[in-house]
Amino acid sequence: MGNNCVGSRNYTSNDGTRGSSVSSSYWWCRGHKKDAHKDGKKNTKAAETVQDKPPQVVKIESDEVKPPHQAKQTNPPSDQTRAQPEKPKKPRHGKKPASAGLKADSVLLRKTGNLKECYNMGKKLGQGQFGTTYLCVEKATGKEYACKSILKRKLLTEEDVEDVRREIQIMHHLAGSPNVISIKEAFEDAVSVHVVMELCAGGELFDRIVERGHYTERKAAKLARTIVGVIESCHSLGVMHRDLKPENFLFVNQQEESPLKAIDFGLSAFFKPGLSKCFIVSSPMCMFH
Repeated sequence: MGNNCVGSRNYTSNDGTRGSSVSSSYWWCRGHKKDAHKDGKKNTKAAETVQDKPPQVVKIESDEVKPPHQAKQTNPPSDQTRAQPEKPKKPRHGKKPASAGLKADSVLLRKTGNLKECYNMGKKLGQGQFGTTYLCVEKATGKEYACKSILKRKLLTEEDVEDVRREIQIMHHLAGSPNVISIKEAFEDAVSVHVVMELCAGGELFDRIVERGHYTERKAAKLARTIVGVIESCHSLGVMHRDLKPENFLFVNQQEESPLKAIDFGLSAFFKPGLSKCFIVSSPMCMFH
């Protein structure tokens, strides 16, 4: 029954007599106890290290990163510990230099009318370092003019402001010269200074030179005579242009015999006879080489 073995075993005593049979389970128990007695010291030490509690389960985290929708959040953060969204950083700009200001009369030093009340602005005609030239039409007469708009934020120093004032003053001073562009009027608002002047629709002398490839000696001499006449007229009125080049001479119209006029007096200056300051003027003859 159970794990007990059925049957008997005969044994012989020390005096030679044969004993009665004993159950095999008896011998198994005696042999087991005998072995246990021999190894008592060893098993005692082993018994001391036997743990009667199961080992703790160690969770090995996987190196794989779970996607956000599979991650479990046991303790949701409170309102105080919840991470705030990072605000976009503002781009760093360098220190802006001081300009002439945005007062309406800071350049011309006088109050003027509103440009858009008198003129309709049209397409862009040209671009310079400080200003942009646009086509404009006078509302009262429908006549076309050129309007040079100079941004006041580009006038970084008092010297730049003074150059704009002097340019307008010189153009008024040279009014009536046949080969100098004529000024009509000037306006100033909070953003720009606007100079309305004669429209020269024939294009630059530089473009004519490039288009023709070369000029005959007779034709080049005629244009050079006109340029020298402009210089003589300016000098006689105490003005030095100081920026003579083919780009600063415009034809009035597209005709071959169109009058030629000098423009852009932004670098011009007044002078008096005997002035020690040296002014460098480009030679007009080098334009036709």
